Amino acid sequence: MHDILSSDNFLSPIIISLKVATIATLLSLILGIVLHYVIGQHSFPGKSIIESIIMLPMVLPPTVVGFILLIMLGKQSMIGQLIEQLFHQPIIFTIYAAIIASTLVAMPLMYQSLKIGIEQVPQSIINAAMIDGAKKTQIYKQIIIPLCKPAIMTGVLLSFARAIGEFGATLIFAGNIPGITETMPTAIYVAIENNEMALAWGWVAIMMTLSFMMMMATQLLRK
Repeated sequence: MHDILSSDNFLSPIIISLKVATIATLLSLILGIVLHYVIGQHSFPGKSIIESIIMLPMVLPPTVVGFILLIMLGKQSMIGQLIEQLFHQPIIFTIYAAIIASTLVAMPLMYQSLKIGIEQVPQSIINAAMIDGAKKTQIYKQIIIPLCKPAIMTGVLLSFARAIGEFGATLIFAGNIPGITETMPTAIYVAIENNEMALAWGWVAIMMTLSFMMMMATQLLRK
């Protein structure tokens, strides 16, 4: 049992999962802040439609998200062909594909947490800063973002938990290549199919522990 859990076959999906989830969370944070600054701070026709599109990956089946990514960025698409010309390889079935898939499903949680946190910032503080001559960018960077740090941290934790548990979109868009794109969720699926229950239990235990820690931290932040 100890030999199995210390083998490269067991450790590789853990390392890949942590790498993918960490980068996806960072990208979700950057995208969430940028999108909210561009969209959330302004009122314009069609805003509700754009925000609905941003939130769509949160409610769509992950396999649908993976299928859309495959169509948009696959070898037959214009974007996919451009990427292949620039980098001399397709993006599908690479770790970058896993990162994109995880980012896409995690980012709505970040955006929603950020939106809720910013809406709770007192308007009087923002108005006072505007009277003092502060620009919108300054207000956003120096007042709004610091005041909603708990909401941002909640978004980070939820995004990480979602990214590390991503399965369907990753399997379709990135595949399940050992040592390259095999994350813990896909490794669990293969292990169960091959009746390798010790491996499956090991990954399940790690994912349950990580998810529990993320949820506990989220609850503490909300208090």
